[in-house]
Amino acid sequence: MPFLEARNIVKKFANHVALRDVSISVSANTIFGMLGPNGAGKTTLIRIINQITGPDSGEILFDGCPLKAEDVARIGYLPEERGLYKKMKVGEQALYLCQLKGLSRNDALKKLRFWFEKFEIGAWWDKKVEELSKGMQQKVQFITTVLHSPSLLIFDEPFSGFDPINANLLKEEILELRKGGATVIFSTHNMASVEELCDDIALINNGRAILTGTVKEIRQNFRQNIVRLDFYGDPQQFANTLSREHEIQELETLKEYNTAQIRLSPETSVNSLLTQVMGFCQIHGCQEVLPTMNDIFIRVVNENKKTV
Repeated sequence: MPFLEARNIVKKFANHVALRDVSISVSANTIFGMLGPNGAGKTTLIRIINQITGPDSGEILFDGCPLKAEDVARIGYLPEERGLYKKMKVGEQALYLCQLKGLSRNDALKKLRFWFEKFEIGAWWDKKVEELSKGMQQKVQFITTVLHSPSLLIFDEPFSGFDPINANLLKEEILELRKGGATVIFSTHNMASVEELCDDIALINNGRAILTGTVKEIRQNFRQNIVRLDFYGDPQQFANTLSREHEIQELETLKEYNTAQIRLSPETSVNSLLTQVMGFCQIHGCQEVLPTMNDIFIRVVNENKKTV
């Protein structure tokens, strides 16, 4: 049974249809990526799950039951927009937000001190929010999102404003939260993060869910029969040796060896390729090249434009 399920969600604003019969299924204790271009409908669906707005039709099931107002206490939401009061002190505001989630002042203070030290922002406790960088503010919001140990966490562009070191810190924390039993939904344009973190994804475009599944299955389904072959030997002789059904897409001479990306015809195999070239070169390595999520994202969105 899915931990969170959106069934046939429709949402309209004036003359704009934001969501058109969208359904997604999020398994418990997984990281679910919600992908799509700007204006696709991702944030609208997130706001419906958070009960900030309601659907015109369809329903949300949370832990097997229709979503209820009190379920908000079990959800942690980090919006893309900054939501901190600029003139308040950082620690004072964090305490306030945690108490809104039902924590006592003492419990909130104890947990906040731990997280502030962990994220190396303890020295900013008595500073005003406006004195913090964009990344620092994002750290504070992340902490106040997870502090009450919600069973469902929703992050909208969580890596926005972070340098690579802090983005990696956040990725590690998200993985730890899943390890601790949380279910995570995050919306992002960072396809590398999707491949690193996500178990499943839904690609939303023009208000529709046009691609869903596990990251592994989707990459396999979009495979293009391309292999990368690393070899020692004369690159030109290597190219001349290949039969016509093998199309060389890239051929590069590296410091220690040469590398080629080759598209095989549907009728041929890696074994037949290796048989052709082994008499003329020494094989260093061979592996299938699967499309990245970024490649798939661009391809599917562009194809969807033609059908709309």
